[in-house]
Amino acid sequence: MKTKEILSAMKILSWIIFIGLCIKLGVILFSSIMSLFVNKEAAENLYLGLDLSNLYDFSINHYISILSLLISITALKAYLFYLVIKIFSKINFDKPFTKVVTRLISSISYISLWTGLLAYFANGYGKWVLKKGAEFRIDWGSSEFLFMAGIVFVIALIFKRGVEIQSENELTV
Repeated sequence: MKTKEILSAMKILSWIIFIGLCIKLGVILFSSIMSLFVNKEAAENLYLGLDLSNLYDFSINHYISILSLLISITALKAYLFYLVIKIFSKINFDKPFTKVVTRLISSISYISLWTGLLAYFANGYGKWVLKKGAEFRIDWGSSEFLFMAGIVFVIALIFKRGVEIQSENELTV
């Protein structure tokens, strides 16, 4: 398989993941609003079997806090894939090292870092609520996002250096 075919497949996959995350975000938002204002039984299946009904019964304030964290992290994940799609639309593979692409890659590393830190906080908060007696289960994925942030940050630095070298080469030609 050629590089361009792989990149085309990655672009399509990025769109699919982005749309999926937007749908997930919309469903969680809709289910959350339904559980808070219309029917508390909606907390039993917020999204693909996510059951926060025990947390709802335990404390409405903790329920709203966990929902807010879940919605925020899901929104940040969707935004990450929006930035990936934006890279595919901005990159020129003949001269890939541009300031725009470098900025987008840097943004991805920062958003990944913030997502990881927020997920880390959510994990700690969730454990604290569990110790108080609530029952629920959510995998926040904090370590994965922190690891990804580090890798993407290194890639951003490489692209930044690539921009410098490419601009030096254009000046000498």
